[in-house]
Amino acid sequence: MMESRIKRLATTLMDATTDKDPLVQEQIYNALCYLGESEPEEILNSCDEYLRQHDKLAYPHRVIILKAMETVVKNNIALLDKSTAKVVIFLASNEMTKSKEVIRDWQQAASNVLVAVGQRFINKVMEEVLTKFQPGILPHYFVMQTFANLSVSNVFGMVPFLNSILGTMLPMLGMAKQDHMKSVFCYALQHFSESIQEYLANLDKAPDPTVRKDTFSNEIFSAYEVLFNSWLQHREAKLRLAVVEAMGPMSYLMPGEKLEEQLPKLIPGILALYKKHTEAFYISKSLCQILEASVNIGSRSLDVQLDALLGTLHPQICAPADPSVPLTVKNHTEVLRCFTVLACSFPDRVLAFLLPKLESSNERTRVGTLLIMRQIINSAPSQMEIKKPFILSSMKLPLQDSNNKVKRAVVQVISAMAHHGYLEQPGGEAMMEFLVRQCALPSDAQPKKQPPDADDLTSDSVQSISVNTLFLLSTTVDRMNNVLWPYLLEFVTPIQFTNALTPLCKSLMYLAMKKQEEGENASLIRYDLNANLPSPYALTTRLLVVSSQPYVGDCRGTAALRLLNVLHYSIHPTLDQLWSKKVPLLVEHIEENTEKSLSQKEWEEKLLLFLQETLAAIADNTWICHFVTEMCRQLNSYNGFPLEKNFLYKCIGTTLGACASKDLVQKQLQELLETARYHEEAEREGLASCFGICAINHLEETLAKLEDFVRSDVFKKSVGLFSIFKDRSDNEVEKIKSTLILCYGYVALYAPKELVLSRIEADILKNIFQYFNTKDLTLKLCLIRSICMISQAIYNGVKCGDFIFSRKAELVAQMVEFIKAEPLEAMRTPVRQRAMITCTYLVILEPHLSDPDRTELIDTCLASVLALPPLEPVKERDENGGDALHKEMLYGDTTSALKDLLKSLLQRNLTPHGLQDMFAHLGPWIKSNKEHERQRAVEVSAALLDFYLSKLNVSTVIPFYNLGVLIALFSPRCSDSLASVRQHAVDCVYCLLYIQLCYEGFARDHRDEMVEGLKALKKGLEEPDFTVLFHTCNNIAMVIGKRVPPDQLMSLLLAMFEGLADPDKNCSRAATVMINSLLKERGGVLQEKVPDIMSIIHSKLEEVDEEHIRKAAQQTVYILASQHKSVVVSSLLGSSLPFDSHTCTMWRSLATEPTLTSQILEQLLEKVNRDVPYKESKCFLLGSGSERIATPLPLAATCALYEIMSAPESGAAVLGLYPPLFVTLLLRVSCTVGVQLPKNLQSRERRSSSHSPAPRSLHPCSCAVETLKVMLARGGSEEVARAVSSAGGWDLMASPERHHDGIAMLAGAMARHAGPRLPLIVKNLVPTLSSVFDSQRITTTAFFAELLNSNVVNDLILLETMMDNMTGRQKDTCMLVRMLALRGLGNIASGSPEKVRKHGAKLLASMVNGMDDKDDPHNLVALEAMSSLSKLLDHVEERDIQSMLLHIAIRIRPFFDSEQPDLRQSSIMLFGNLTKFSEGDCEVFFEQILNGLVTLLLHLQDPKPEVVKACKFALRMCGPNMGCEGLCDMFLNHLRDDRSLHYGEFMNNVCKHLMQSYPEMLNRLILTNLFYFKSNWVDIRAAAPMFIGFLVLHVDEDHCQQVDLDQLISALNLLLKDPVPAVRVKVAETLGRLVRVL
Repeated sequence: MMESRIKRLATTLMDATTDKDPLVQEQIYNALCYLGESEPEEILNSCDEYLRQHDKLAYPHRVIILKAMETVVKNNIALLDKSTAKVVIFLASNEMTKSKEVIRDWQQAASNVLVAVGQRFINKVMEEVLTKFQPGILPHYFVMQTFANLSVSNVFGMVPFLNSILGTMLPMLGMAKQDHMKSVFCYALQHFSESIQEYLANLDKAPDPTVRKDTFSNEIFSAYEVLFNSWLQHREAKLRLAVVEAMGPMSYLMPGEKLEEQLPKLIPGILALYKKHTEAFYISKSLCQILEASVNIGSRSLDVQLDALLGTLHPQICAPADPSVPLTVKNHTEVLRCFTVLACSFPDRVLAFLLPKLESSNERTRVGTLLIMRQIINSAPSQMEIKKPFILSSMKLPLQDSNNKVKRAVVQVISAMAHHGYLEQPGGEAMMEFLVRQCALPSDAQPKKQPPDADDLTSDSVQSISVNTLFLLSTTVDRMNNVLWPYLLEFVTPIQFTNALTPLCKSLMYLAMKKQEEGENASLIRYDLNANLPSPYALTTRLLVVSSQPYVGDCRGTAALRLLNVLHYSIHPTLDQLWSKKVPLLVEHIEENTEKSLSQKEWEEKLLLFLQETLAAIADNTWICHFVTEMCRQLNSYNGFPLEKNFLYKCIGTTLGACASKDLVQKQLQELLETARYHEEAEREGLASCFGICAINHLEETLAKLEDFVRSDVFKKSVGLFSIFKDRSDNEVEKIKSTLILCYGYVALYAPKELVLSRIEADILKNIFQYFNTKDLTLKLCLIRSICMISQAIYNGVKCGDFIFSRKAELVAQMVEFIKAEPLEAMRTPVRQRAMITCTYLVILEPHLSDPDRTELIDTCLASVLALPPLEPVKERDENGGDALHKEMLYGDTTSALKDLLKSLLQRNLTPHGLQDMFAHLGPWIKSNKEHERQRAVEVSAALLDFYLSKLNVSTVIPFYNLGVLIALFSPRCSDSLASVRQHAVDCVYCLLYIQLCYEGFARDHRDEMVEGLKALKKGLEEPDFTVLFHTCNNIAMVIGKRVPPDQLMSLLLAMFEGLADPDKNCSRAATVMINSLLKERGGVLQEKVPDIMSIIHSKLEEVDEEHIRKAAQQTVYILASQHKSVVVSSLLGSSLPFDSHTCTMWRSLATEPTLTSQILEQLLEKVNRDVPYKESKCFLLGSGSERIATPLPLAATCALYEIMSAPESGAAVLGLYPPLFVTLLLRVSCTVGVQLPKNLQSRERRSSSHSPAPRSLHPCSCAVETLKVMLARGGSEEVARAVSSAGGWDLMASPERHHDGIAMLAGAMARHAGPRLPLIVKNLVPTLSSVFDSQRITTTAFFAELLNSNVVNDLILLETMMDNMTGRQKDTCMLVRMLALRGLGNIASGSPEKVRKHGAKLLASMVNGMDDKDDPHNLVALEAMSSLSKLLDHVEERDIQSMLLHIAIRIRPFFDSEQPDLRQSSIMLFGNLTKFSEGDCEVFFEQILNGLVTLLLHLQDPKPEVVKACKFALRMCGPNMGCEGLCDMFLNHLRDDRSLHYGEFMNNVCKHLMQSYPEMLNRLILTNLFYFKSNWVDIRAAAPMFIGFLVLHVDEDHCQQVDLDQLISALNLLLKDPVPAVRVKVAETLGRLVRVL
């Protein structure tokens, strides 16, 4: 019985092989394999029977079955008995040979089955297949392929058959006419030869160790003759390749004498194929095998063939291999193997052929030859040993090659040579020099993108390979140590090897350390043996200078310093202790920083200090003289390296300073002046630095040399000491003058102050003054810098009061002239910046500047910086991005210089008067109508005030008389259109208030809480939103109001009123805000001044027709309202809608004093409620029904309420009338949903909106919503309005479909933020539940329903009232009211859970009634009832629910599979909640769980995520009631909401537990799943058969009989025709598993 069912399953699966979907086919194959694992012989027999019975089944479907058979055989080969093996062999043999035509997929599959069986039953397979291999009859193609594959898979089993096979096969070769048959014979011969070779190589393991090569030699040779003489000449390329592939392995087995005899024909024949085939790999591989076989027999014929071989193989290497085509790379490897074979046998001739090729004009020839040279150097070392000198001498030409590919190949050859001792020979040094030159190749700053077939490599690539090679040779090839050391030192100093310094230094350091380990410390560098080595002075100079740019060239500084440290003994014996301590610290400094973070100035100072300490440690004047001479000699080497040359000048200055020989110092200084390249800025700087540093120890000599220079013929045309300059142009003369002036500046700065002060006016300035009258920019900048350095020298050298600088005013005037000469339309040069820095130092010095000079200086500097046009933003990718960035930096530096100068001037008069004087200059700029000028002026002001405060030291309490004026200058700027101005303005006010506190007697470090609050307010000024800005300005004004002294208040206000006319409207507005804030804060002390203030405001209102001035008028009305209370509401209501701006202003003016405002509000409420909210108007369009038109009076009253309540002053009145206002406006919103404006107002609103940019909507509902919002805000319920707004509730309220959702959001917000207001609101709302308007009943029910969601109704003793009202609405005619009433009753569970127990029975009855609602076509009431019941269940008494439990479970079960996702979700959630109450009635409810279990598990694949989530919850709840701990744990762990689910794995484990705990349920579970075979959802249709598959996978044998297999297989068979492949895949998988229940 079981057997027939397995057969039936297998048959069902095999019937389905006709499925066209590849995934389904794959699953059918897998299912058959699965069945085969269980019953391999039965399945193999079933497959056999099926294929025999279905003779007409198309071959693609037969292939699936045959592949499954192959897998079953492979996996169960040890279990098969002979009879089954025979059946399989016979079937596969027939399938393979049934068609005489070659049908590759089918016959290959059958052949693979035979090969699989042949692993164990080789004799049986051969017995069968040999019947299809009869002498004289051409066999089937796949018979030969099967033989070939068997020979590979079972060598020891197959080789004994090969002799007879070969005997039968040989005569057939001549019979083969078709190419494919010839190819398969070749394929067989190739594999036969390979397996014979393997057999012979493993004779010790072979079953017949007597087998010899001779056994097969003659047959192989006979086959060879056919292949070579006949088939190799064939025109079909594929056949020729098959022949070649076979001949390679065959050559090993041919008799030696026959192979020798054939070689003269064989090798030319193979070589000729290269011309016929583009794909050469198989030819090369075969050729290599033939060459190896020839060498093995000691062939003498190869000698004759050698030239042809070399000539053909060489171009194969010269053609570059394409890495994207693997066979070309493999071909290269095989050809190189051929060269290895030939080089081992014919070294002289191979070299004689190759080496001349190195001189070829063809790049590929040269590269290919070098590749071969590397191969034979590596693979034929013994044969090449005596050829080393010859090979080295032949490399001279490649070393001069400029082609990058050739260079790379040469580097690879050098690497090979190094490993085999070539470089120790004469000529090896040239190879090393070449390698170092490649390391020094310049890096491409922007490497061009190379196309994939680019003929040339980048120099970067060659450099990278060379660097790696040099390092490897230094560190891993021991025999290279004596070659490289100390030879590599010769490359350190020549400038052309600069780019190679890092690898050189690393290699040298490694080599030196190895030498030291060998004990060669003292004699590390033997100058007596190596005349070409650089001197210690040259090495020290070179390594120190390149270290000045430590990150260039792959961190050159670290490598250079480390090498220097290693060489310390060879540099000077005394340096050991100093350098071993200092050098590691320098290296550490480099490594701790990056190129960006390293301060170049600080780094150079460290190196110069290191040099100074080194010279002090050496203390040998002769050594130092040699050293400085070498330094000067190296100067010209650095002509292309300005930064390094600049540093070298500083080193020369430092070394000259340490030199005891004054003659040498003067000689070198003169030489430097004569040889300097004055047209280069870095050189001028370097030379001047050198003179300055030298002057530290040699001031007299330095000044004397400069004096000589001034008097020389450099600036004249006569011949003299400096005659070298006589041919220079005027432009160069200006550069020389610039350098001279810079030298004087540096000398003044560096020289000892006690010596230099007396020389400044007499010697230094005297020689500088004569050059001021110049237009040359370089000279001008040098003059400014030099004067700046001189001023610094004076300032640093003495207390300022002790030195009267008589020429100070003259110099300041000169700087002012320089600044004036700069163009105002742009900043192109640093002249302004440098001149201002110079003035900063000059003004500190005595004597004081006169007032006119001071004024001239300030005004000139301010105008030259503040008036510049604004900078364009830097665009990162712009072509001129670098230029823009430079301008930005230059501007920033110039602004800083301006600030420092003004601070320096202010320092000299640190009083309120001095401050007032400074702001007299800055004031116009601060009020400028140009943004960039204001921004710069306020930034400078903030810096000045901060400086003033920091330097202020008040000894006596004095009035800060101008505080009010200054605060009025800055405080309106707190709302400037520019954020940066706003921020700086707050800083200014902050400083001014603290300055005031200091003048009041407080200590400078005193912190005032109010003033400190200004810093926190700066955050509010970042936003451009002016409401935020003015709110912040208001807060700032409050701080000012509390801290400004009474005597300053009026002057502050008067100055503020002037600010109303500020060109920046934001600042004008800020002035009004601040005035009002100041009046509120300090109005009490200004009582008698109020009329004056009001008069000023009135005049400003007439003067400026601006919105903010009108707002200021409202404040005036507020102040005046306490005296004037007459308001005519009726006349205002009579104003036409929409209200114009004046009417609105008037309405808001009435919101002045609470009593008055309350009276007005009550009057307006009465008008809203008196009239009906709308009138029905029949439409003329047929069938469009009627539309609702708003009545005008309630609409106007609503607008008026909005205007009054939008005024902040109405707050108290609104609070007093909160409940009636709220209820009236809520019901107003309700009654205006979907209501239209009267026609006359519609057109008027459109006209109004065309004039005003963003008018307030007059639409009835929008108007009501806005009024309700403003009422909440004014009534202290801003949080309510905010909460509703953030949730989008206001928009929902205006939507007819979602109005109740918006009301619920409002109710929730009220419960959270306005609880105490609710009792009176509820009381006022209850009567509307009986309203004739459906909309009002819906609104009130929705409001109450959401209130019940909050505990606040319980706290306010409103629960019972509201619950009764909700229960009463269950019979309402409006379905939405009934639904909302149920929602409200359900909300009690979350709002007042403790009350649910008390009213449980009543609430449950309501829910059950809701589920049974007859007038509920879309189940909306039922849905709400289920959702609410879920919430209530946690809190009801068990006894209340028990009686209804079963009724509810049965009632909701149909919803599990509802088409509506929300019904599925709610019913499943409710079911999960019901499980809590199942304990008392366990068996009955357990039955319900089992009824729903399959549904819940399948709906984990529901298309809706919310339904999946509900299923997870319900299953987690059901778990504890199922009596299976494992299942419960799985549901709890795997079905968490935050965890993703691997459904298949999960279901597998669920089914395992189900079958362990409830095996008797198997049939019931299967039948339930069968129902879902017809589900509309694809994923559930796929999950159902998978569920069944896992159930049968885990059921015990004892319970298998439950399953009605016939019904199940029929259902699965039907589902196997499902249109969706994913479903069919799962069915096929399950069919395979049914083997478990057979």
